Amino acid sequence: MSWAGFKKNVNRATTQVMMKTAKREAKMALELDIESLRVELGRDRVFSLELYLLSLHRPENFSEEISLSLEKLNVKLHEEFYKEADEMLGKEYLEFDEDGDEDEGSQNHRRYRTMEAASMRLQKEAKGYLDSLRAMTASQMRIAETIDAFYGDAGAKDGVSRSYKQAVEDLDAETIKALDGPYRTTVLEPISRFCAYFPDVNECIKKRNHKLLDYDAMRAKVKKLVEKPDKDATKLPRAEKEAEMAKATYEQLNEQLLDELPQLIDLRVPYLDPSFEALVKIQLRFCAEAYSRMAQVQQYLDADTREQYAQGQLDGKVEQILQEIRELSISGTV
Repeated sequence: MSWAGFKKNVNRATTQVMMKTAKREAKMALELDIESLRVELGRDRVFSLELYLLSLHRPENFSEEISLSLEKLNVKLHEEFYKEADEMLGKEYLEFDEDGDEDEGSQNHRRYRTMEAASMRLQKEAKGYLDSLRAMTASQMRIAETIDAFYGDAGAKDGVSRSYKQAVEDLDAETIKALDGPYRTTVLEPISRFCAYFPDVNECIKKRNHKLLDYDAMRAKVKKLVEKPDKDATKLPRAEKEAEMAKATYEQLNEQLLDELPQLIDLRVPYLDPSFEALVKIQLRFCAEAYSRMAQVQQYLDADTREQYAQGQLDGKVEQILQEIRELSISGTV
């Protein structure tokens, strides 16, 4: 890191510390105002009052976390309470952002973070689905091998165990491998490409936040020079020029995010729709082929057993066989 970059990072860290200190002071002042009204408005209305005051008392150094918490809670009070609180507080809390950029930016940022989290989770689960199919067919293969060994010659007579083993082997060798390529091409890769944009967007957001800190630092410097003029008369014009440049840089990045973040969010549905359709078709094909192969195994099952199962009589037959096992002396108390 260059010396200039190091100094810039130190200045940003200093600005953040100063802003956090201002937040704490504003919060303490707000808590005092709330406490002074507890007795007059009643204890049962304190929670609503605190939310109301927070929604009104919004100095420009309030954190985004507080604003987002207010939007999530979205508590609406009665009109008479609004009127009562306004009359008691006066107009010093009514410091809304006139241009509305803060609210719009917070909303876009929150929607983007929600989309980012959902997309990353979708990418993880989409990969997990393919892994689950492989794990399921592998488990079926092991079950088929065990059943085939368990039946032995008895299974060879009616062919049911060998037929089941052949069905799951074909399902693993043909169906799963045939679906692997299309699934990666139509589902996994498009989702991964979409998620690959997030690091660049996050870097742009991070850069915007850094430029805001630079702008805040320059504004503080100009304010200090205005309140306490320096002996060097050129410092104030130079600081004002630097503040204007910092403002222009920040506003350019901020406007870019305000304009393009909603577009990115709106494009998520038309972009992922084809992948969702492909996922449904792939699932349909897998289920249809699995059903078809298992249906072929069914013909090797005993016809009487299938009929008893359809009529709900199979439980009685199983219980009869268990009773015969119990009657064997070797079975003990089974």
